[in-house]
Amino acid sequence: MQIPGRNIFVQGLVERNNKIVPTDAGQFSSDSSGSFSYSLRKIKDARYYKFSLAGDSDYAFQASTLGLMELKLNADFLVFPLRKLVDLTIIINRKSKTPVSDTLSLYWESDGVHGWVIYPYRLNNYGKTNKSSVLASDIELRWIGGDVNSTINAKVFEGKRTKLLWDLDRNGKRKEFVDTITCKRNLTNNIYFTY
Repeated sequence: MQIPGRNIFVQGLVERNNKIVPTDAGQFSSDSSGSFSYSLRKIKDARYYKFSLAGDSDYAFQASTLGLMELKLNADFLVFPLRKLVDLTIIINRKSKTPVSDTLSLYWESDGVHGWVIYPYRLNNYGKTNKSSVLASDIELRWIGGDVNSTINAKVFEGKRTKLLWDLDRNGKRKEFVDTITCKRNLTNNIYFTY
């Protein structure tokens, strides 16, 4: 499926002092049919070019690096794939009243990519009795104490295996729980963790 109106940013990759330095080479967008035509502005000493496609709530950010020879050979047939995102809701409910305090951590990945990297998630009621909501992408998901009732709204790759890892520290003992789901488009994709 071709995607219209997608912004594509181009950088020439130049090696300087044993480091790769990206240099802006321009940008373009796909047209209403999802196709594009672009004349590459060559950067001096760049043998590789990085094409970055902007992400949004429907598609994940994607970057492809192509060499000059590959670009010349495939100039009329370049395709940049984008990965479709779907919603995943993670619902956490602590029913146990004893012990008073324990620690729960959560990590997830979709098709081998860390969930926090794919798309910022929304965390509701972060271990508090009062309602709170935060949009996050880099905070560790850890609940300390006994008052846990949270919902995480995340995005994961459509049709790919998503793995969730729960780590519960209780009374000095650690338990690990693993759950997997393959999320589909136009479905309610929910994971429940009650402990």
